[in-house]
Amino acid sequence: MSVGWLRACALVMLGLFSVSALAKDKTVIVVGGGLSGLTAAYELQSKGWQVTLLEAKSSLGGRSGMATSEWIGNDKTQPVLNKYVSTFKLSTTPAPEFVRTPSYLIDGEYITAADLATKQPATAEALKRYEKTVDDLARSIDDPQNPAANNTLFALDQINVANWLDRLNLPTTARQLVNQQIRTRYDEPSRLSLLYFAQQSRVYRGTSDRDLRASRLVGGSPMLADAFVKQLKTIKTNSPVSSITQDKDGVTVKVGSVGYQADYVVLAVPLRALGKIQMTPSLDAKHMDAIKGTNYGWHDQIMLKFKTPVWEPKARMSGEIFSNTGLGMLWIEPAPKGGANVVINLAGDNARVMQAFGDKQVVDQVLIRLHAFYPQARGAFTGYELRRYSTDPTMGGAYLAFGPGQISKYWRLWERPIQRVTFAGEHTDTLYPGTLEGALRTGQRAASQVEDLAAGKSFEPAKVATAAAAGAVAAKKGNFFSNLFGGSDDAKKAEPVKAPEPVTPPAPAPAPVAAPAPVEAPKPATPVKAEPAKKAPAKAPAKKPAAKTEAKKAPVKKPATKPAATATTVTKAQ
Repeated sequence: MSVGWLRACALVMLGLFSVSALAKDKTVIVVGGGLSGLTAAYELQSKGWQVTLLEAKSSLGGRSGMATSEWIGNDKTQPVLNKYVSTFKLSTTPAPEFVRTPSYLIDGEYITAADLATKQPATAEALKRYEKTVDDLARSIDDPQNPAANNTLFALDQINVANWLDRLNLPTTARQLVNQQIRTRYDEPSRLSLLYFAQQSRVYRGTSDRDLRASRLVGGSPMLADAFVKQLKTIKTNSPVSSITQDKDGVTVKVGSVGYQADYVVLAVPLRALGKIQMTPSLDAKHMDAIKGTNYGWHDQIMLKFKTPVWEPKARMSGEIFSNTGLGMLWIEPAPKGGANVVINLAGDNARVMQAFGDKQVVDQVLIRLHAFYPQARGAFTGYELRRYSTDPTMGGAYLAFGPGQISKYWRLWERPIQRVTFAGEHTDTLYPGTLEGALRTGQRAASQVEDLAAGKSFEPAKVATAAAAGAVAAKKGNFFSNLFGGSDDAKKAEPVKAPEPVTPPAPAPAPVAAPAPVEAPKPATPVKAEPAKKAPAKAPAKKPAAKTEAKKAPVKKPATKPAATATTVTKAQ
């Protein structure tokens, strides 16, 4: 054999060895086993990275929904979600027409959206007026990625939604239903920034219910979480992270006294959970302030189980149903083994009030109200499941819902990596926070950023136009703000207004569900014995889920409707 041939073989072998060694060096730790963390882990593993996923709880899936079948949008409204549904070959069924528009339980009577104008003409007219005003509000925002583009819009961030609703002077029943809808999809109107509400309305403006509720994901979002889990090689549950230390050579993540070392980290946990992790170097004052101050929507989800449906068949109760008398938002669906389930979300101040009650007391309160509508309810009741996201220390709420003044301070703050750490989770998505789509998008973005960091790319802060940059706009008379409130003085004095009295417990949104047991496989990040690290002090709870999805243009005659389901919720989702 010639010397040249031997040298060529040696070079080939050396090249193969180098590629192999390089691949082994590509290590990343994903903290958080919700849908955003699972997505980031899946995408990085698919690109040759050795991934270790650490989840604090014993189960995976985070805040993925409780529903056994979840309505999802089509490719136009939820492209990322549909991509994974197709990739994993998950089962879906078409959505019937009657789930695509909300219906109502008003003073003991079930009323469809179509019948509302006949049975409650004053309420129907007031809701149309409200929807038109919401559409005008949404039209005032040209770019939903940069909602505070001028002083006029910036001023909306200083006002809460309850203040704005007070000025609409809606009749009592209409106001109750509107309150219920807003607290179900976001949080209590008095705790919600008007600019955030306008921005989210802009995202969904022109999107039809048909697009948002196109099909049903059989088994709900836990099936999607399970599909990700089956693909991942190294997952460690019951592994709450206490500290993350970065240096020029890599990152050390501690779980108790054990350290895991890797090149990069994806932090895919809610802000309240992030506040319990000690970061070295520590986060700057703005990030720390955002962890403590960003509002999260309060949503607790109950599934009531019945051996037989107790509602009249004509009610066809399987979409969003808003009640004005203590039941909040209901979602009714067939049970997997016969019977029927009623999923109810307690949201906003209704959920806060219920924190003083035990689980059984909460369920009894809901049953009492349901029994008033359907006297057979107690006799057919067989059990319940309850998830209390708002008081879970690892969540602190269901999903992001910016309060007054918070967009001005924290907008797009978590989109940028900090040294070797990237961030994911529904709260880091500008368009679809609180939804499955948002959670999945952020997992993809975080994975892409890890690859960019490894390639030597540096990240500059997102360029967001400030209100001052276009201050002259607000000075003009007859601008949107003055037209909306009848006087430009409001732009300067956005006095807080008393929150509307809590109405009934609400409900839809992506909620967590027990996910499949962890899967152990290859071992990427190498555990290293280390002395226990100090935990950072826990932060105050804050609060946004439910389920949203896409952005569009074109006017619409109805208020923006978030997709059903979770980063996600609530898909919200994480």
